[in-house]
Amino acid sequence: MDTRRTRGSGPDLASVARLLADGTRAGICLALLDGRAWTATELARHAGVAPSTATEHLHALVRGNLLAEERQGRHRYVRLAGPQVAELIESLAALAPGGDPAPRTLSTAGRRRALAHARTCYDHLAGAVGVAITDAMIERRLLDLDHGLALTPAGADWLADLGVTVPVGTRRPSVRSCLDWTERRPHLAGAVGAALCRHALDTGWISRVGTTRALVVTAPGRAALRHHLGLADDVLAP
Repeated sequence: MDTRRTRGSGPDLASVARLLADGTRAGICLALLDGRAWTATELARHAGVAPSTATEHLHALVRGNLLAEERQGRHRYVRLAGPQVAELIESLAALAPGGDPAPRTLSTAGRRRALAHARTCYDHLAGAVGVAITDAMIERRLLDLDHGLALTPAGADWLADLGVTVPVGTRRPSVRSCLDWTERRPHLAGAVGAALCRHALDTGWISRVGTTRALVVTAPGRAALRHHLGLADDVLAP
C-alpha cells in the first residue's frame, strides 16, 4: 500500500489533533468557549504561562484555523474562528476522560456547579439547562430526531410566536447537535440555538454570572420556560 498517497488523500485531521494535543493550547480553546475575544496577556494569565509562550501557542492556533485574530487600535485579540470550532471543542471535552482534581476552595466548587448548571457554549445554551431545553423541544416535536436533528414546522412557528429571529442566507446550519461536555448528552447549537440564546439574554430569561461563561435562569425566565416548554423549577434552579 502506498501510505504516502493514503495520508494525502483526505483532510489532514492529524494536524488539528496535534494542535489540541498540547494542554496549554487545549486550555486556551476551552477558555475561548465563552465567545469573547481575549488578549494574549489575558490568556497567558489564565493558562499560567509566560506571555511569550502564550503568543507562540496563539500563532500556531491561528495558523491552524482554530482561532481568528482581531485588531482594535494597537490591541490584538483572538477568538475562536467560528461556531464549528466551538462545537468541536465542546464535543472533544465531552469525550475526554474525567479525573479533574477535587476543588480546593468553596468558590472553585461553586464556579464548577454554576458552569455545569447553565453556561454559554460559544453563542448557544449548554449545561443542564441547555440540555433540558433541547429535550423539551424534542418531546414537543419542535425538533425532530428522525433524520438527524432538525427544526419542525411547529418549531418554526413556535420560534416566530416567541419573537425569535433566526438569520437566513448564511452558511451556518440552522440546527446542529452539540455534545455537552458536562451532561454528556446533546444540546441545541446552530443558528437556531444561537438565536434562542440571544433571545433569552435579551428578554432577561437568563443573565450572565460576572465575566464567566456561567448563566443563571431568572425568575421571569423560569416562568417563561415553564409556560413555553413545561420545564420544572427544580431543573432551572441552580
